[in-house]
Amino acid sequence: MTKILADVHCHTIASDHAYSTVLEMAKAAAEAGLEAIAITDHAPELGDGPHWWHFDNLKIIPHEIYGVKILRGIEMNILNSRGEVDRIPRSTMSRLDIVIASIHSPCYGSEGLEDHTSSYMGALQNPFVDIIGHSGTAAYPYDHMTVAKKAKELGKLIEINQHSFVGRASSIPNCKKIAEACKAAGTGIVVNSDAHITFDLGDYSDALALLKSIDFPEELIINRSYRTLKEFLRQRKIIGE
Repeated sequence: MTKILADVHCHTIASDHAYSTVLEMAKAAAEAGLEAIAITDHAPELGDGPHWWHFDNLKIIPHEIYGVKILRGIEMNILNSRGEVDRIPRSTMSRLDIVIASIHSPCYGSEGLEDHTSSYMGALQNPFVDIIGHSGTAAYPYDHMTVAKKAKELGKLIEINQHSFVGRASSIPNCKKIAEACKAAGTGIVVNSDAHITFDLGDYSDALALLKSIDFPEELIINRSYRTLKEFLRQRKIIGE
């Protein structure tokens, strides 16, 4: 299985339960041989997320630090069965390189497989959303194939999240089913660390082992290099060099 050279789900101290700065993450990424990282701190509806001004001001972060490409991003919160997310000005969202939409229990109120499926389908329809994040959470089952097909249709990605194997072990069977659905539908995925500290950055060992076990096509892993990620993003938005 290929190496993953662009880790596009990373948190800094802007999210209160993360413990490293942008500079520390960039340095660790360089030491790990990564080509790119995305800084994707939590949006405001989650209690530890910064004010939307934080995301508006990400433009001051250099596009490259220690030789590592730095993408400016956000992890949005899916709020309900309509797939609505945090209210952040369109002008701010339009400047971000990477937008992940995830369910986080403190700010999500819908119940049942149909509602959860509807939540992800609605989030995929959001023009700013690029990636559905850590959707293997056992508490929120959904129709994996329906969502995978919609992501494929809209040119969006599904995440296989390394942190799920460590912090959400009940997600592992679902992660396999999600990966199998993406393989069957030809849906692109990203494999991310969801690192909240430098020591976890670039670690995808369990996620990659799962993908290898189902013979997942490497060409569908969009963040396997910065080049393949940039090609994907350029179909959706303009990103900095």
